[in-house]
Amino acid sequence: MFTSQTSSFQDSIDVEERDEFDNEEIAGYSQKTQLNCYHAIYLYQGTRSEATGENVAWNQSRADSTTSQEDFSLTLVDSSLPSEAEPELRSYISRRLSKGALLGGMGNIATVELSIPEQAVGCYCCLLEQERSPEQPDADGNGYVICFMGGSEKGLNLFRLELDKYVQGLQSSLQTPELQNFDTEVRPYLCQWYEESVMHIHRVVQLVQGNISFLLHAALSHKLVDVVNSDERTKADVSRFIKAASLQGLSQQDTTAASLCKAISDDTHTDLIIDCSTSPPTLSNSVSNRFCDDWIQAFLNGAERCNPFLLRQILENFKLKAIQDMNSLKRFVRQAEMSHYALFRCCQFLQGCGNGDVLLQNARAEHSDMPEACSIIAVLEEFITEQSSAQA
Repeated sequence: MFTSQTSSFQDSIDVEERDEFDNEEIAGYSQKTQLNCYHAIYLYQGTRSEATGENVAWNQSRADSTTSQEDFSLTLVDSSLPSEAEPELRSYISRRLSKGALLGGMGNIATVELSIPEQAVGCYCCLLEQERSPEQPDADGNGYVICFMGGSEKGLNLFRLELDKYVQGLQSSLQTPELQNFDTEVRPYLCQWYEESVMHIHRVVQLVQGNISFLLHAALSHKLVDVVNSDERTKADVSRFIKAASLQGLSQQDTTAASLCKAISDDTHTDLIIDCSTSPPTLSNSVSNRFCDDWIQAFLNGAERCNPFLLRQILENFKLKAIQDMNSLKRFVRQAEMSHYALFRCCQFLQGCGNGDVLLQNARAEHSDMPEACSIIAVLEEFITEQSSAQA
């Protein structure tokens, strides 16, 4: 039993040694070579929509960069792609639009082949539709198609939620077709998509280095993390890392987990504090366990390779292993209600997994209304406490 457990756990940690990111992506990542990333933005117009005089003139100035279909036109606004690659991207987007494959506000990720050094890259596309006039609610809408290119399709899929949120940040800036704020707001925002949507996990690992286990433990145990003496970007990076590493939203007991999170956070003495006034940062109230410690080297290896996609995959594997262990504990607790041997197996499992404190904390919250399960969990907590005291 424990041999197979150890093998499965090692398989999860060793993702950087066997995952296809090594083949597809790692060549583009080293401390000397950074990933090439690109952006493009197009004006999307339904052909039956009435255009203003300014809009017509604006489009005529870009006539060579417009692709027309039966019911829409696509006009280039800006792109960082080489001149020979941009028409290829525009043609691809037109095909997607004609098939109804781009829905308003929902990102679509696929592999595209373009005349760029990488040839085939992952491409994120999202159609942002402008609000329709109350007088013409059924009129064909205008909007913008936002495209981000870099890495692989699989890599970008790991950051789909971040990319969707980042694109939505443009909504208020794209309400006028003339885009008078383009050079000061829109283009700088588009150019930062990779740094802001993909690199935050890498920056956090680089910041805390071997202390990453304390952040992982805080995320699993619903502790608040307070970053002091730091800039806003670092605070946002750490907050996003904790959210990405947390299991909230994945559990069937989200309500209980949320209550547990609130109960723990009410005790300010348990907050993990990261003081960035020193280098490396100083951590206070830091707690970890063997399970989180075992993942340190995987994260450090991913950061050293400068591969944010690999780091995200490692983080997802970390969460998956934690969920598997939580499900195993639930099963053992149910069995232990009828069998003393199952209780013994439960103790062995908690001793072997290295994550007993977190698992029992979540189990106690999830079984709070089940007296028999609570009594079993109390026995298990006593066992874990005795084991910790003996090891100390």
